[in-house]
Amino acid sequence: MELEKNIKLISPIRKYPFIGWREWVGLPALGIVKIKAKIDTGARTSALHAFSLKPFVEDGQHKISFDIHPLQHNTDQIITCVANIVDKRLVTDSGGHEEERYVIQTPITIAGQTWPIEITLTERETMLFRMLLGRSALRKRFIVNPARSFVTTRIHKK
Repeated sequence: MELEKNIKLISPIRKYPFIGWREWVGLPALGIVKIKAKIDTGARTSALHAFSLKPFVEDGQHKISFDIHPLQHNTDQIITCVANIVDKRLVTDSGGHEEERYVIQTPITIAGQTWPIEITLTERETMLFRMLLGRSALRKRFIVNPARSFVTTRIHKK
């Protein structure tokens, strides 16, 4: 009986593809072709480096304009993004500090799949990764292999 329980837990997992602990992802609706993301199963919500945040209302919809440096160590390239605001939440970072952040919903592309995720906007200029991809965005889509990096870009190279 115990063996049957273990088999049931293992079997469904095999249908999900593997990704590494860091991957290149796209945020097409924001005009971001590629950005390096840390796959962070310890974080519930995904986070994106953003600065010059300017909330506004257009046709009754709350929106936000923000800038991003999509590549680490490169402050010359700036992409200006606009997205609908879906929420404003108090988020506790890995250091235990609380910060109120805007939340947007936008499609993400990784490993040939595209689906909508929620992302909090925060200043991550000093952080190694411009984006953290949290477990809510990954749920029932991938298995994270912490020993591998950039698995999806290796698979799709031509």
